[in-house]
Amino acid sequence: MADAGGAAQREQAEWTSALRAPRRALVRPGARVNGNATSTYRNVALLSVSSVLGPLVTTSVEIERRLEPILKRLRLPVGLLERVAGVIERRNWGPGLSSHEAAVQAGERALREAGVPAGSIGLLINTSITKEHLEPSVATRLHHGLGLPTSAINFDVSNACLGFVNGLSLASGLIDAGQVDYAMVIDGEDIDRMQRTTIDRLAANDSLDRQAFMNEFASLTLGSGAAAAVLGRADLHPEGHRVVGGVTRAGTEWNDLCIGSMDGMTTDTKSLLKRGMELVTAAWNEAKRDWNWSDMDRYIMHQVSSAHTAAFVAAADIDPQRVPVTYPSLGNVGSASIPITLAQESEKLQKGERVLLCGVGSGINTSMLELAW
Repeated sequence: MADAGGAAQREQAEWTSALRAPRRALVRPGARVNGNATSTYRNVALLSVSSVLGPLVTTSVEIERRLEPILKRLRLPVGLLERVAGVIERRNWGPGLSSHEAAVQAGERALREAGVPAGSIGLLINTSITKEHLEPSVATRLHHGLGLPTSAINFDVSNACLGFVNGLSLASGLIDAGQVDYAMVIDGEDIDRMQRTTIDRLAANDSLDRQAFMNEFASLTLGSGAAAAVLGRADLHPEGHRVVGGVTRAGTEWNDLCIGSMDGMTTDTKSLLKRGMELVTAAWNEAKRDWNWSDMDRYIMHQVSSAHTAAFVAAADIDPQRVPVTYPSLGNVGSASIPITLAQESEKLQKGERVLLCGVGSGINTSMLELAW
């Protein structure tokens, strides 16, 4: 564990140095063009963001108790999930409540808080990673459950853990274009089945080695939850929170570092952290040309683990007190992670404060989106 800690510190020092280095030209003759996609919005406001959490609490102690025989055989320490990832517990839906129902609840709450009737919504974007079926889109079920009008465009957008931020950007562009006045971005994640099958598979495999176990470690840090946000025209809602704009950047040569399905997920955790931080560093440096994000009032990050959070905080040289975390009690809630964290933090935010939504999604991609509260 000491060697691993030393390697992590060296990598973190490299990322910090790269992030603070003067920005160099990113394009050379004959080289692939590298850079960010930048978007700005003129007349879009976030009117509300709400969340619904799974009612069942599953602790890391409970999961490790079920895996005790294999942990002993592989000589892995007790408290691995909490020590390595910082995840103490996560939420599950349990019997009688589905992620679809929870997403509808979050959507209804978001409509009430925004003061917008369901009949005014012109666009519904579902961004959930987990799905019970391939067809039809999850958006159709949520559209019906929310009682939205037949004129409301509805579809799914999936981009791993960045889906919700991508949905906000897409909805903002359509509002700015005048195609719709109001939009809802919604998400319901259900990892209950994946977690059960992963634990059962690991517990039953007597030939599993340590590396194979660690390849599925990230699956054990996931949690279930739902969230929804309502956006509208800022000129109609001066009380809203302006969606200012942001950047995205792709590093898709690393698309094989995290592969998931409803039956399980395999992750090269070390490489995903390293390549993800490289991508974030490149995006952050390139963004300095158009944005000043060095002193935001809040950084709402995708909640992965303590290691990912610490790496970003150190590399960007930002105040950790401005980075609220939910992963210790909720785990990684996929695409719902950022809006759930924003919903929990929203009561503490003051008018005029600046908020940056930021994250990395397997594939890999990174996105950063600024809100003016």
